Amino acid sequence: MILELRHLRSLKAIDETGSLIQAADRLHLTQSALSHQIKTVERYFEIELYQRKYKPLRLTSAGQRLLSLAQRILPEVDAAEHELKHLSGEVTGRLHITIECHSCFEWLVPTLDHYRKRWPEVEVDIRLANNFEPINALSKEQVDLVITTDEVKHKEINFEPLFEYQALTIMANDHPLTQKKYLTANDFSDETLITYPVEQQRLDIFTQFLNPDQVAPKQIRQSELTVMILQLVASRRGIAVLPDWVVNEYINNGYISSRPLGAKGMHGMLYAAIRRIDNNQAYLKDFISLAREGLFLKK
Repeated sequence: MILELRHLRSLKAIDETGSLIQAADRLHLTQSALSHQIKTVERYFEIELYQRKYKPLRLTSAGQRLLSLAQRILPEVDAAEHELKHLSGEVTGRLHITIECHSCFEWLVPTLDHYRKRWPEVEVDIRLANNFEPINALSKEQVDLVITTDEVKHKEINFEPLFEYQALTIMANDHPLTQKKYLTANDFSDETLITYPVEQQRLDIFTQFLNPDQVAPKQIRQSELTVMILQLVASRRGIAVLPDWVVNEYINNGYISSRPLGAKGMHGMLYAAIRRIDNNQAYLKDFISLAREGLFLKK
């Protein structure tokens, strides 16, 4: 049989991300491996499954037909796998999560809502990494999973990639900086930069963008809440830098405008760090799988 579950998962990822690169990252494949997988099906049936000339990518009518199949079948397969894990006795455990970014709540909350329904027996707790070193706490078994943008070499810890993101500068729609295609470090020197209440050495906008050029914002304002940052930006109280997954909806609805940082943009990867000895824990693996879907679970 030519059609396999992996083909359906691949088409679903392409449809949801609109990009081969992002779909491949989400599926833990190289872009060439994903492309080859899709082409195998296309050659067999002598059809095209997505329209390559469009960005974001669009599925053809044949691709939509298989996507419809994926949307019916994959949830049943996932549910069956989950039930089998429960039958094997892998139903209890502890999942204490630490996150290093305030903005992660945008996708983590809906992810946890789904997770608790699948693993009601697992004890779940979550806290921000404000006053302790999260990787050290993970190694000492004080927490079980750390969501971070910083991958470090550690003999006891695995860093599982969740998804790639781009940091975007957001501003009011009538802000003078909207006249530029992208921002340089010097553009921040006359601006109020609105950030979360986090030390500068833990914010990429400083460590990767402003500090190398020895540039500082005119003023720094802090807010705990993402929604408050967005409101301050929209009312021209300052500009902010947030991940694309946080701001895309507001940008698409015309609430605010955005510009990349530098001509090539500033990109990063979000990771789930877990202890190597826990690699085969079913409830941990399922959380990581759901976390990769987190951007789409909230839609």
